[in-house]
Amino acid sequence: MPTIERTSETELLAAALRSARDTKLLELDRGARHRTAAAFTSLFGAATAIVVGDEQTCEIAGRDVLDSLRAAGVPTVDPLILPAEKLYAEYSFVDQIREHLKTVDAVPISLGAGSINDLVKLAAHQVERPYLSVATAASMDGYTAYGASITYRGSKQTFDCPAPKGVVADLDVIAAAPPSMNASGYADLAAKCPAGADWILADFLGEEPISQFPWDAVQSRLREWMANPAGVQTGDFETIRRLTIALMMSGFAMQSALSSRPASGAEHQFSHLWDMEGHTHNGYAPSHGFKVGIGSLASIALYEAFARQPIESLDVERIADQWPEAMDNDAEIATLFAHDELKQKAYEESRAKLVSRDAVRVQLAKLKAGWPELSRRLQAQLVPHGELRDMLAAAGAPTFSEEIGIDRDRLRRSYRQAYHIRRRFTILDVVRRAGLMEPALDDAFSSTN
Repeated sequence: MPTIERTSETELLAAALRSARDTKLLELDRGARHRTAAAFTSLFGAATAIVVGDEQTCEIAGRDVLDSLRAAGVPTVDPLILPAEKLYAEYSFVDQIREHLKTVDAVPISLGAGSINDLVKLAAHQVERPYLSVATAASMDGYTAYGASITYRGSKQTFDCPAPKGVVADLDVIAAAPPSMNASGYADLAAKCPAGADWILADFLGEEPISQFPWDAVQSRLREWMANPAGVQTGDFETIRRLTIALMMSGFAMQSALSSRPASGAEHQFSHLWDMEGHTHNGYAPSHGFKVGIGSLASIALYEAFARQPIESLDVERIADQWPEAMDNDAEIATLFAHDELKQKAYEESRAKLVSRDAVRVQLAKLKAGWPELSRRLQAQLVPHGELRDMLAAAGAPTFSEEIGIDRDRLRRSYRQAYHIRRRFTILDVVRRAGLMEPALDDAFSSTN
């Protein structure tokens, strides 16, 4: 495969498809919805199709997709149309779709954005069928991703299931989507900056090595893909095209890695925490991208505050000796979480990464000795907090936690909670292991407004 930095976007997507485990076709162009039948038959031959969407997505593109299928002679059954209001990626909807699929011998076509795609992805997997995804907005990076992020028994979980066999992304439909949906996708894309920094930390400190293709697929052109955020709000076609490609590449990276690590770090842990708490604002759950955007700002604020701490003069022995034992860790969780199911999830995830004091000692010594080099790499990776806030605002995404119903006291508490709910190694782990969580948070909250 050619060096990613030197390839055209067409070659880049082709290379991603060649490396993909599940997805074999990506139709990304203007008017692509009218070519759904060609995509379907190339993947599934003479199989019967069933469109699964909600009232809004079926109104936007459902007729054109069905016309394409019927004109080409593709056998179809009546679409499964879900109510749009309060539809989200929750397991009861997976149950509904799965049980309906059992009644028909048909390959599902998901018609929609993040929620519909993940619901159909998991339901199709449970009935052992492939599926085709027709994207209606650049609202998240999960179209081409392995796994589905679903709320199950009050807890946001990623279920293992294959990515779609193909994706049809009509750029005319996506560019005409509500600006807030594409702004959500922009915020999800911006999250790759702190997520990449978290992977650098995990690689440097021996927790999880960087895998080259997934890293390059997300990071090699990230700044270019994030350019002109104002174009997201105005529906500028070229900006939306770049955003869509970037999100598809992010999904391919996760598909290649069989993990969300290439595209998800501490910023997603904030979002998952608020999902697991059932957070709503003005009667609705904020979009995934908007929660992740606020999480990205929170993560970068912590990075910048941590960098202002005396890392090169850490008292490694004293800090390692104060590292909590399992019982102390559990006691902290008991005080942080009121909901029993969330508390149990925190026990499970946090215990999985509660290393020994000797391991902390070794890691802190490496951090201290390598900080000059590491800090340069992190600075090159991260967009400064103020700059990212301006970019998110230009795209039409929230930039203050209060805009999604999270006050500053709750945001500060969320740092400590987010650490416990996921075993993934991030800046939250580094700051905690360095014994600097509270000083860094004091600095972060005094430096941001």
